[in-house]
Amino acid sequence: MTMNSDWQNFLTTQGAHFDADLVQHFGDADNELASTANRTVLCALPQFGCLRVSGAEAQSFLQNLLSNDIRLVDATHAQLSSFNTAKGRMLAVLLIWRDGEDFILQLPTSILASLHKKLSMYVLRAKVTISDASQDLASMGLSGAHATEILRTVCGELPNAAMMCVQTATMSVLKISDTRYQITCRAAHAAALWTALAQHALVNAKVGSPCWDWLNIRDGIPAITPQTQEQFVPQMVNLDSLGGINFKKGCYPGQEIVARMHYLGKLKRRMYLAHLDCALAPLAGAELFSADSEGQASGMIANVAAAPHGGFDILAVIQTASVDLNPIQTAHGDTLQFLALPYALA
Repeated sequence: MTMNSDWQNFLTTQGAHFDADLVQHFGDADNELASTANRTVLCALPQFGCLRVSGAEAQSFLQNLLSNDIRLVDATHAQLSSFNTAKGRMLAVLLIWRDGEDFILQLPTSILASLHKKLSMYVLRAKVTISDASQDLASMGLSGAHATEILRTVCGELPNAAMMCVQTATMSVLKISDTRYQITCRAAHAAALWTALAQHALVNAKVGSPCWDWLNIRDGIPAITPQTQEQFVPQMVNLDSLGGINFKKGCYPGQEIVARMHYLGKLKRRMYLAHLDCALAPLAGAELFSADSEGQASGMIANVAAAPHGGFDILAVIQTASVDLNPIQTAHGDTLQFLALPYALA
């Protein structure tokens, strides 16, 4: 178990229903999802774990491994980045911020252990320690029109732009968008912080982890899971548009492939936001097809979450030529209904 047991026990007393260490809901999954779409909600985030990278050479160690410029991460700036194979295929998308002198790398718990092992293989003689901080830290999300007002009342100073953060003695507040924040604190302080937020008059509902996954999908923020590891080059999931790639930094695993796609314009697949009006949830890693694909897959589903008004919203990596010319369908014949991403493609 990656989640702190005291934090999990507390959430249980708050009505959380767990399945495989994830908060599925707080009693009414459908109403919670509906509230997430149009009200202000507080969400538990045990679907994510954290690695702590510390030591005198932590910055240079990460700089040599990740797609973004880790030197830009400081007490007020967070970033997205990726860790790739030598062939440029992603093993993880990471959300990174500082905790004192240390770097915190947040990623799905489903790939945390394998990535911890992989990163540790690169340490060798470097003055670096990589540890699983998931037992020590707890994260929660606040989303909705009143999120800023609530957090300012409870936490005080707030970051003023996306991917900026404010550090206090007990927590880190990261702004994801104008209406969405992630708060990470020591697990020992999590119950008190949750209580303060949950009891605020403007918080409409406590919601399960899938609600936050849906918000990430609607914001076009991908997560790499076991089903999609080594499937995509960073630009295929729009990491360039999300500020997760620095093309001016030095070498890192897969850098040559990533740079070639950028400078030579050979990117043929992009990530799209779409809706599927079907009863059964599609799976991450499932292939997609178009009329011109002649039985060959023209895309792959990256992330899936139930949508508030039925069906499922997805992020899918698809051949751009196929999207422009043909309907895109699952293997079961369900047709993707494309939606607008909230950002322009680089």
